Amino acid sequence: MCASSSEEQLLARARAWEQAALVEIYDRYSPQIYRLALRVLGDADLAEECVAETFSRFLTALRNGRGPNRHLRGYLYRIAHNWMNDYFRRIRPWPLDPEREAPGEALTTDPWEAAWRAEALRRAMAALPPEQRMVLTLRFLEGLRPAEVADIMGKSVSAVKVLQHRALRALRQRLPGFDRSDEVHATD
Repeated sequence: MCASSSEEQLLARARAWEQAALVEIYDRYSPQIYRLALRVLGDADLAEECVAETFSRFLTALRNGRGPNRHLRGYLYRIAHNWMNDYFRRIRPWPLDPEREAPGEALTTDPWEAAWRAEALRRAMAALPPEQRMVLTLRFLEGLRPAEVADIMGKSVSAVKVLQHRALRALRQRLPGFDRSDEVHATD
C-alpha cells in the first residue's frame, strides 16, 4: 500500500469522525507543524497556539464537508502558514540592533556570540515578507523540495524559486557575512 493511498484512507476515516483516525492525524503531523511554527515564530507558546489553531481549522473544515481529499500534510502546512501570516500582519517585525555589528563570517565558540548571531538571523527572518520567510523555512529548515513547497503555498515551482532567491538576497543585505553558498539546492 503506498503512502498516498494510506493517507487517503486515513482522511476517509477522519471524515467519518473516527476518533482513532483523528488522533493518528494529530500524532503524525502535530510535531511537524510545531517544529515549523517554532522555527518561524521563535516562541514555544505561539508555536503551540499555531498547532492548536491549525488542527481546529482542519476539524472545522472536515465538519463543514471541506478539507483535503489527499496531500494532508500540505493542507495542514498551508493552514499553519496562513495562521502565521495572519499573526505577522498583526505585529511589526523587530529591527536589527544598529549599535551591534552584523554577524561576521567567522564562526565563534563563544555561546553568547552564537546566541546573538542566532537572534540576529531570527530577527532578519522576521523582517522578511511572510511568503519569503515561509519559503526559507520550508526549504532549508524543513528540507522540503521546491515542488512540495509550491504545493503547500499554492504557488508554482518557479514562483517558489523566485521567492527563495529574493529572500536569500534580502538576508545577505541585512546580515553581511550571511552566505548561502549551497544554493545548488534551489534547483532541487
